[in-house]
Amino acid sequence: MEDMIIIAQKNILKAILTVIFPFFFFSGCTTNEVEITESSRSFGSIPQNRNILISHNPFTAAPHIINVSSYDPKEKQRSGSYYNEFDVRALRRNGALGLIARCGKGRKLDEECASFLAAGEKQRMLLGAYYFVLKGVDPSWQADKFVNQIKKIKLTKKLQTPEILLVGDFDSKSSVSDIIKFINRIEQRTGQLPMIYLENSDHLRRVLSGASRSQKQRIAQCPYWIALYSSDRKEMETPNRLMSKYGIWNQWSLWQYSGVYWNKRKSMSVIHNYSFGKYRSPKYYGDMSCPLERNIFNGTVDQLYSFWGKQSWKW
Repeated sequence: MEDMIIIAQKNILKAILTVIFPFFFFSGCTTNEVEITESSRSFGSIPQNRNILISHNPFTAAPHIINVSSYDPKEKQRSGSYYNEFDVRALRRNGALGLIARCGKGRKLDEECASFLAAGEKQRMLLGAYYFVLKGVDPSWQADKFVNQIKKIKLTKKLQTPEILLVGDFDSKSSVSDIIKFINRIEQRTGQLPMIYLENSDHLRRVLSGASRSQKQRIAQCPYWIALYSSDRKEMETPNRLMSKYGIWNQWSLWQYSGVYWNKRKSMSVIHNYSFGKYRSPKYYGDMSCPLERNIFNGTVDQLYSFWGKQSWKW
């Protein structure tokens, strides 16, 4: 996530039809009928479901979440909509249901987190925040820094959203102990387990697959946010195959399928998005003019709202 920066599709057709949702990716769905909920509803209101015509492509149908940091927004690369930390209407208009903002990295806080969360609340988006947990800095200290800052943001911005999803984004050099210390401290401070986002690295796969049974059981209590932008690595071509390499989870919750790299030589953001078989994502998100880090939820819109309510901190 930290080295990335991206999509999905606004043009959801109006026709009312029943479709088959690809079970291969969306094991969280319990029905063959994809129901897309009217996502502009306010907190606590009753969802109004409607069936829509979609292609057999999860990137088209799945609920979308955008993650952001002080590196955002990226530069404009084409004509179209734009956004900033104070105004995310374009993201919401293109279909994003949630916004996860970076709160900090190691010892440094992200100065745009508060503005992004306030902007997301204005658009009635689901709110989340992640902390990039650096190796070499006490994980418990970083967890405290995270919780303290989120509490401060809620107070200073007078946010009314009843809950926020907390995420630990772990350095590719992290140890099993680092991850568990962060998890434990977040739970101690909030009573809630964080979601786990793992940088896609051989080191993390090696140390986590070799963790003890009790360590794996502890980490598995946290929902998994998978990062997979390409199908180039053998035996890791799909989310489920990559997930199996850790030997911890049997289901992923969020999939970051599109990210952005900064090309120093060209001084521009380069989009990397997953395209494998029929599961292909467009380069840009809807009519957005800039690269975005994009994610899909493993389930329907109703399941997304239920998941968020269950996994979030009632701050």
